[in-house]
Amino acid sequence: MKRPGTDYEDRYRTLLKISHAIVSILGENQLFRAVAEQIHKILPFDRTSITLYDPIRDSFRIHLLETTLSPLHLNQTVEIQRQGSAIGWVWNHRRYNLRPDLTKERPFFEDELYYREGLRCSLSLPLIAGGKVFGGFNVSNKFPNSYSEKEIEFLSLVADQIAVAFDNARAHETVKQLKDELDRENRYLREEIKIEYNFDQIVGRSAALTKILKRVEDVAATDSSILITGETGTGKELIARAIHHLSKRRQRALIKVNCAALPAGLIESELFGHEKGAFTGAVSKRIGRFELADGGTLFLDEIGELPQEIQAKLLRILQEFEFERIGSMQTIRVNIRVIAATNQNLEDAVRKNTFRADLYYRLNVFPIHLPPIRERKEDIAPLARFFVNKYMTMMNKQIREIAPETLDRLMEYPWPGNIRELENVIERAVILCKGPALIIEEDLLPLSLPDQDGSHLLSLEEVEREHILRILESTRWVIEGPRGAAKFLDLHPNTLRSRMGKLGIRRSGHGIS
Repeated sequence: MKRPGTDYEDRYRTLLKISHAIVSILGENQLFRAVAEQIHKILPFDRTSITLYDPIRDSFRIHLLETTLSPLHLNQTVEIQRQGSAIGWVWNHRRYNLRPDLTKERPFFEDELYYREGLRCSLSLPLIAGGKVFGGFNVSNKFPNSYSEKEIEFLSLVADQIAVAFDNARAHETVKQLKDELDRENRYLREEIKIEYNFDQIVGRSAALTKILKRVEDVAATDSSILITGETGTGKELIARAIHHLSKRRQRALIKVNCAALPAGLIESELFGHEKGAFTGAVSKRIGRFELADGGTLFLDEIGELPQEIQAKLLRILQEFEFERIGSMQTIRVNIRVIAATNQNLEDAVRKNTFRADLYYRLNVFPIHLPPIRERKEDIAPLARFFVNKYMTMMNKQIREIAPETLDRLMEYPWPGNIRELENVIERAVILCKGPALIIEEDLLPLSLPDQDGSHLLSLEEVEREHILRILESTRWVIEGPRGAAKFLDLHPNTLRSRMGKLGIRRSGHGIS
């Protein structure tokens, strides 16, 4: 009777079938099953596996497995250290290692586990592609002395084929990942293109606005970091976009990150990206916003909300312009310009140790402060007319003027939500307008104002609190959704919740704590 594995024709046919599998199958799991099936026809084995090297951890993981046993001790969850393991020996020496009889000798880490599972002979071969060892091919059997020199020679040829196959499969996967990353970047940039770039439509005639636009022109041509401060709704993002458009980076993307809208656990991945398997749920590699902004501008909105542990990493990038993705030891260098914005007093935050002083000074190279529109009332009328024209065109209405009494009310109202609130009020007024003159309905703005003698004037924080309360009550305390308070205030729901917490707004007792 002919012994299995001695027929050269069978082996030749097997190698041809393996070669065919390499050409026709790109998925690693499917490929390995096809290879194992062909080998099993001419060579006995009770277990075969691929182990792949992880250079970050200097260890191996069992990647794929075919077995007739129950792998209770050595399965895909086990991490195999390079030092003291058979696969580590093979990786170091770039040649096969045979342990012919595990009942007599078990020199490596895996051998004891193989022995417990009932295996008595084990062979490990290197997987080499492009001159580099990236893992090993392992075959084991329940009987001692199962593999002769001729069979080892044949399995070495099989290992070479597997190495080529895996190298092709991994190259295919890399190309697919790069394509997916490019698709994600393109989707992000397409969303950015949808945003209106109104840098040339910054409306106003006040001396304060003229001074700001002069500062924008002065700093745009440089790569200096910029810190834009001002109350919510004063147009900080619009100024950031104007700076980017006037800069030498305008051909590349302006990437925006709202630091208040991202959960603390996800912001690091969002900014710096992560490798596949870096943490639970990281099913593929992700490109972070810093990489997307390479060559362009990164706009960090609500920078005051950034967690302190992320502040330290951001400082390093601003100093060195380099970082690592989560789960990677590879340093990535970027060429970016950072513009930050906040409605908080960062100097107070530094004094309270909630914001790093060194990061504040690094960001505050060129400060731009946007005053609220109650301090530049001459801009209210042109802004109102601009928004009327914008929304009547969108809604196919004909509005020739703003009623004088409405314009007076707009000028007298303190606008705690600033330009953003003004735009929202005008949009709702245009929706409700039935004639050629725009009239602000009574429920859109408060009927009475604080006493002008100053005895009952509210602080800015009190005005903001009262305004948010009024919107919450009008929406029945619904925060999210098309009819939620966040929509009317033009805020991210998480940002609104954060402001409610800081202002002590709760639903019980009409929000008064």
